Amino acid sequence: MTSEQRQGFVHDSKGADSARGRLPADFAVLPAVDLLGDEAVRLDRGAFDRVTIRAGNPAALVQRFAAQRPALIHIVDLEGARDGQVRPDVIAELVAAAAGVPIQASGGVRRVADANALLAAGASRVIVGTAAFAEEHALEEFADALSERLVVAVDARDSMLRVGGWEAGGRIPIGEAARLCADAGVARLHCTAIDRDGTMGGPDIELLRQVRDASGLPVIAAGGIRSLADLELLAQERLEGAVVGRALLEGRVPISVIRSV
Repeated sequence: MTSEQRQGFVHDSKGADSARGRLPADFAVLPAVDLLGDEAVRLDRGAFDRVTIRAGNPAALVQRFAAQRPALIHIVDLEGARDGQVRPDVIAELVAAAAGVPIQASGGVRRVADANALLAAGASRVIVGTAAFAEEHALEEFADALSERLVVAVDARDSMLRVGGWEAGGRIPIGEAARLCADAGVARLHCTAIDRDGTMGGPDIELLRQVRDASGLPVIAAGGIRSLADLELLAQERLEGAVVGRALLEGRVPISVIRSV
């Protein structure tokens, strides 16, 4: 195991108790738990052969995050996203570990039935990416069936929508994808800058502005977030919140910042 593939731990920084106070009360910071098989990991830009952190037991990590009472815990089944298979049993285990903190589940949803299976397992919200753009009326079908419990992933590389666990390219510009979501009645969007995910390279503000302005919807940001200053910048951009993974595990962002206010 290399130094980059070390066990991930969540640390508090000096002055952590005041960190949450630097962000607006309505700005949600969601801790991320990414699953690869039965292990919590972080990947470099979504590449399955580039594991940067191995964080051990996912349920234990969920429990550590849940103790801070965040608004939601963001769960990604990486293999599910790539292979198109949901694992309701795994989500049910993590819901139990969260002890009442809501779970936002993603990875592998290809049909409304898949999303319903994750909701039945206890997830409060479900993220749909690939399937939302697979057919002409798919966005409307998901929005009608799931309403406020639906979040659509508009994840981008080179300003183009990516699907299939980020391994497949779409032919839809990201701004157009965001507008299609708004037209279909989608409640909110989750936008990851793929080439920054897991890199600690900072958020892609221009991409996030494009998605926010094209859709007019609440947007959750992900990808590259490395510091409390990055979170403050995202809050200033009138985004609904942000997902933070590696920066929490490495102690660059204090764990107290995920507390809901």
